[in-house]
Amino acid sequence: MNGILIIAHAPLASALRQCVLHVFPDNPASVAALDVQPNMPPEETLAQARIVFAQMGTSHALVLADVFGATPCNVAQKLVDGVHSKLITGVNLPMLLRTVSYRHEPLEALVARAVMGGTQGVMQVAITAPQNQAKRKHDQDQHDHQQ
Repeated sequence: MNGILIIAHAPLASALRQCVLHVFPDNPASVAALDVQPNMPPEETLAQARIVFAQMGTSHALVLADVFGATPCNVAQKLVDGVHSKLITGVNLPMLLRTVSYRHEPLEALVARAVMGGTQGVMQVAITAPQNQAKRKHDQDQHDHQQ
């Protein structure tokens, strides 16, 4: 089973972990979180990340960071370098739920599932039912739809 490590600006990592444990309370050890504190040197954050990673007790993990190029992602890049782990940035709750649901799959398949869960979980939702929405002149599709 793959470990899942969330590294994000405080308190996002812990909050996402708590949301996941609300839905999947049966396996809290497989999901770990590291909140990156403001003004903490990246070297200290990396040291903490290595400790959390080791405590997970798995030789490989999927690491999820919040923002590409920010300290959590930069630390995560150094953490996964040279180990059998993968890193995805832009973590959101749909991505995380999909990841936990399929954590038994091979790591490469898990990466694909996580990215799909994250992207499919982002959508505009109409306020009214599609059949009650007014037609717009620029709509090419004359059928009712919500997308």
